[in-house]
Amino acid sequence: MPIIPLLFIGFSLGSAALLIAGNLLQKQEPLRFASKVAGFFLISALTAIQYLHLGYLLEQSAGVHSLLYLLLLYSIAPCFYFYSRRLLIAEAGYRWRDTLHVLPLLPCLVLPYNLALPLAFLFGSGYLLWLTKTVYFLRQQRQRFHLELLALATLFAIAVAVILLGFIWPLLDEADFIRTYSMLIGLAFFAVTLTLLRFPSITADVSEAVQAAYAETTLKNVDKAAMLSKLTALMQHDKLYTLETLNLPMLAEQLDLSQHQLSELINTEFHQSFSRYIRQQRVDEAKRLLLSDPNASVLSIGLSVGFSTQSNFYAAFRDITGIAPGQYRKNHGSNPNQPAR
Repeated sequence: MPIIPLLFIGFSLGSAALLIAGNLLQKQEPLRFASKVAGFFLISALTAIQYLHLGYLLEQSAGVHSLLYLLLLYSIAPCFYFYSRRLLIAEAGYRWRDTLHVLPLLPCLVLPYNLALPLAFLFGSGYLLWLTKTVYFLRQQRQRFHLELLALATLFAIAVAVILLGFIWPLLDEADFIRTYSMLIGLAFFAVTLTLLRFPSITADVSEAVQAAYAETTLKNVDKAAMLSKLTALMQHDKLYTLETLNLPMLAEQLDLSQHQLSELINTEFHQSFSRYIRQQRVDEAKRLLLSDPNASVLSIGLSVGFSTQSNFYAAFRDITGIAPGQYRKNHGSNPNQPAR
């Protein structure tokens, strides 16, 4: 029995729990309750599919031939849609007609298995076209999160591979289909986990980029020079970024701006999102402290500049500088008076 598909399934089952508990449902995510519920069901459906794949590969279950398996397949695309729509479309509310997204589940009840299965992937391709169109609209914002887009492109490529797998399903041996599909789902879980570790605030970055892409300018009557001067004072003199709870509404209130105005100001002047701007300020201060206070622990420095956990600090530091904090101190520690770059 091939061991690789089993390893991918095992990784999927383990990472699903971590994604739900550690990232997907965190309060700081810029998602409404309905989107979080959709995300929970999305991961749960993929996990259940992998569990049924495991039973098939271990020759202990024929669950992949069940109505449950088809219902799970058909639920993935709508769940992903409801999870991601709030991120990818500004002010995307929910209406009664959104319930129509459950109608494609009906073929599971009336069509034979050999027709309902490939139709699920055809159904999913429609959502993939929607995702392509939506992300393409955000292309002008790519300078704000270009590395994150590479991670999203990886997920997109996996989704395309899944759709293609569904289309060629009649040409494959059933066991080969299950093994390949199991590995693609495992790759998706790996890509999501790696992306969240590398870019822990990716949802906030994408959400701000979406707001900037859809919104008209809000700075027509704002003295940008004065606002930038005040923002610089808040960062360099008051070191407001050291507040772990600092967020867009809080800083906007300090500047007497709306949230949209502050987001647009940072985007147009610094070509980055608010969350990345704050991470940049924190990392710059951490770089200074790493060299000026060589006896301080890396963790204590990370917490002192506003990061809530060691993992967030390390991820942000690597994102900004390309190396870990300890390595930065080692590389530059020969000259304590050298300014941090």
